[in-house]
Amino acid sequence: MFIKICGITNEEDALLSVAMGATALGFVFAPSKRQVVPGKVADIVKRLPPGVITVGVFRDHDPQTVVRIMRETGLRGAQLHGRETATMVDEVVADIGWVMKAVVAGSPDAQRCDRYRTDLVLFDSPEPGSGVPYDWSLLDTVPQGVRCVVSGGLTPDNVADAIAYVQPFGVDVSSGVEHEPGRKDPTKVRLFVQRAVAAFDALVQ
Repeated sequence: MFIKICGITNEEDALLSVAMGATALGFVFAPSKRQVVPGKVADIVKRLPPGVITVGVFRDHDPQTVVRIMRETGLRGAQLHGRETATMVDEVVADIGWVMKAVVAGSPDAQRCDRYRTDLVLFDSPEPGSGVPYDWSLLDTVPQGVRCVVSGGLTPDNVADAIAYVQPFGVDVSSGVEHEPGRKDPTKVRLFVQRAVAAFDALVQ
């Protein structure tokens, strides 16, 4: 079960999300309202309990920059959320190990996402972080064997439906659990995680 709260910008939200049951946290280094600097992320990561999957989110950074920031911050995994080629992804995988490649649901990249030799593939809407959902049936043709993470427009109100329909490996949320960009809403985080856990549990019953 992979439940990632992304767009973490401060220690309070990081600890809140983990306390509520999130299994992964995302820190955005790409241009965004939720962008954070490596030094601050390093300080937050040091205060997190062991076992949490901490993920750096990059968009069109060169592999060397990704690896350097990952080492500076102590993050466990990299999320490549741009137009990175399979070769660029392989370079990061070789150095970091744990990598998640993001693609736009229904795009040509999504149709051939099994070419990325990554731990997970994240399927997002065309505008990452916008909170706009897409038709989950776009994921009906995901190649066999791909471990899918659903993202894009998820909220506490629709996450259970997304899990029931797609039956993914995990889910990822950012704006859907905020009260303003970069600040999480405790009630929304709690409800999102609770409903996601219940939906995942229902898949294995």
